[in-house]
Amino acid sequence: MTKTPDAARRSDRSRRAILDAALALVGEVGYNKLTIEAIAARAGVGKQTIYRWWPSKAAVLLEASLALAGDAEAGAEWAGFPDTGDLAADLKYVLRATVDEFNDEKYEAPARALTAAGATDPELGARFTEQLLEPQLALYEARLRTAREAGQLAPDTDLRLTVEMLLGPLTYRWLMRTAPLTHAYTDALVDGVLGGVANVTAR
Repeated sequence: MTKTPDAARRSDRSRRAILDAALALVGEVGYNKLTIEAIAARAGVGKQTIYRWWPSKAAVLLEASLALAGDAEAGAEWAGFPDTGDLAADLKYVLRATVDEFNDEKYEAPARALTAAGATDPELGARFTEQLLEPQLALYEARLRTAREAGQLAPDTDLRLTVEMLLGPLTYRWLMRTAPLTHAYTDALVDGVLGGVANVTAR
């Protein structure tokens, strides 16, 4: 008796092949030269298969980046955001991991491509922020909120502003390539930012 092919499994394999192909190609040729046809050829599917699931190469790359972020989180030693009770140590741990990703070509190429595409495509930029950035920023805010409730930060600390003070300089240095991204840099960044928002009575 011939076993009926599992359409759902086949579709999942095709989808994953497409996402992997998009990530590989954007690292090889860049976003401007990335095409649906090239993604389809690399994934071994017809381009109509891609258009059935995504409206554009930007949408494919966004989902591929979300999948990549999910894979990275699944492989991390911690889920969510570490809370050892030492805020500085926790922030340094996460930011060091972020630097490692930024310096990894597998993550860097799609991240740069999405950042560039989002800057000229408002709809894509909004989706990029909503689906990829905001969930990450929320993790930082939640950890800072715990620290503020524990009295480690000043009671009037603006959590979102503090997150932006941590990630803004890091992102700028990475995006503009003004200097190397190192663990020493992120450690100094954490110390500098926390020095401004720490609860002086708890020092």
